[in-house]
Amino acid sequence: MPRTPRGAVTLAEERPRSRRRRRVSVLVTVLVVGVLAAGGWVGVQRLVHAVSGEQCRVTAGGAGYDWGPDQASNAAAITAIAVKRDLPPRAASIAIATAMQESKVRNVRFGDRDSLGLFQQRPSQGWGSAEQILDPEYSTNKFYDALEKVDGYTSMDIAVAAQAVQRSAAGEAYAQHEGQARVTASVLSGQTHAGIGCALRDPEAAGSPQDVAALLTKDFGIEPSVEGSTVRVRAGSQDLAWAVGSWAVARATDTGVVRVSTNGREWSRSMEDSALEWSTGGDVGEREVVIHLA
Repeated sequence: MPRTPRGAVTLAEERPRSRRRRRVSVLVTVLVVGVLAAGGWVGVQRLVHAVSGEQCRVTAGGAGYDWGPDQASNAAAITAIAVKRDLPPRAASIAIATAMQESKVRNVRFGDRDSLGLFQQRPSQGWGSAEQILDPEYSTNKFYDALEKVDGYTSMDIAVAAQAVQRSAAGEAYAQHEGQARVTASVLSGQTHAGIGCALRDPEAAGSPQDVAALLTKDFGIEPSVEGSTVRVRAGSQDLAWAVGSWAVARATDTGVVRVSTNGREWSRSMEDSALEWSTGGDVGEREVVIHLA
């Protein structure tokens, strides 16, 4: 599966994360207080991004949620595959809520017994080999295969549908993630337009437009065109164009995307708060998406 140098999705996490983030949060608070006294709000924005790192934000219906860039990238893959399979956005909501509970939407190599990956699927229970499960596209398709066998899942509570697939010892826990999962699925499926932004550092190396085109085909089943350092998609609907554009922003952390244009709007990569939103610009029509890698 193609990936560019940062490879956040391909390189699954080997072990649980430490408590370092708690200490970082305390440090950020102390530094913010100092900067507020000395330098004002612009300085605070830059300091928070510099200390706390990159982030993505999804917003829909007046609600907003923050994601780590690797989490947003995985959520984008999960949602794109639902679009490819012509599943309703609710299917993506169920899948994202499940992954939030099982792995925090991170492609982990650890878990209970032999559980692995985004959905903590177990090789011993017939979900596939360890290598297959650690491929986000494979594991997501397996989840949807099981979900589609759940009679009436589209009208069930998200937690009930998730539990019907996962059969967890704590099935009620999926419910706590419903709000964030719904908003994220709405944005990444294109139902909500211009609903995601990511504040990201410059890529370590130039991204490959050929790799991005191949990944679009794998996730959405579409055939984009490559023109120099850009990838161009002509979508069948405005919602699909926004789904692809949002996907490109969410996956920029591991593809090297630096700018995305669609529907007269544009996202530009930076560590400023402006990168958490789309600006007016980019002379691109309603059903077209242009993804820039340089």
